[in-house]
Amino acid sequence: MPKIMDRLVSQLKKKGKSEKAAYAIATASLQKSGSFKKGSNKLTRKGKKRQSMSAAARAKNRAATRAGKSTRKYKYNSKTNQAKLK
Repeated sequence: MPKIMDRLVSQLKKKGKSEKAAYAIATASLQKSGSFKKGSNKLTRKGKKRQSMSAAARAKNRAATRAGKSTRKYKYNSKTNQAKLK
């Protein structure tokens, strides 16, 4: 199982989802985002790139992409798994 999938499943389980539901949600989410090929658990090129990033780098990238700013302007909070402007 790809590391990015394991991380998402563990986050969902911490939020109270059953293991079966967590895997289903994670698979659907990663397929929708383009990290997994449609109908499978195989990583795409984008998925391989995202998996090689740390959790902090992914969070900063998500925030920067939404706001259209540089990732350097963000600070990562590991407790919330989110990045905020410095």
